[in-house]
Amino acid sequence: MDNKELEFEKVVRKHKSTIYTVCYMFSKDTDEVNDLFQDTLVNLWKGFDNFRGEAKVETWIWRVALNTCISEERKKKRHGEKVSLDMASDLFTNDDHESRQIQQLYSRINRLDLMERALVLLWLDNLSYEEIAAIIGISVKNVSVKLLRIKQKLIQMSETKEI
Repeated sequence: MDNKELEFEKVVRKHKSTIYTVCYMFSKDTDEVNDLFQDTLVNLWKGFDNFRGEAKVETWIWRVALNTCISEERKKKRHGEKVSLDMASDLFTNDDHESRQIQQLYSRINRLDLMERALVLLWLDNLSYEEIAAIIGISVKNVSVKLLRIKQKLIQMSETKEI
């Protein structure tokens, strides 16, 4: 392996959980998450030479992962979603109150549009508004306003009955 490949491998190992977090937010299907992860790696590799270090590596990875997942989500909507033939039930589902609340929250988050989901994902990962703004490509004030509106939307969803 040359130096470039070694450096890329080091960066991916360090930020693997960030990439998986983004991919998992856009799909719960293991195969699809793995496909998104692989697509993100390809896109990171393609852009690795062009990364100039003007932003932190983590910010760049977030941006590439989000753009990859959003692009795939848009393709799915254009071509229609695939129907899984796997009929097995999840034997590891938690039925306690806290688990149900978390599942309901993620169900509501998944009903948000792509940009709103991306903002929530970054916020839930404890990134600062400045970091979120750099990743998404909007102003810090806009991040604040959008997150406030998203929170209000999630509250409204919780006040209405789940479908």
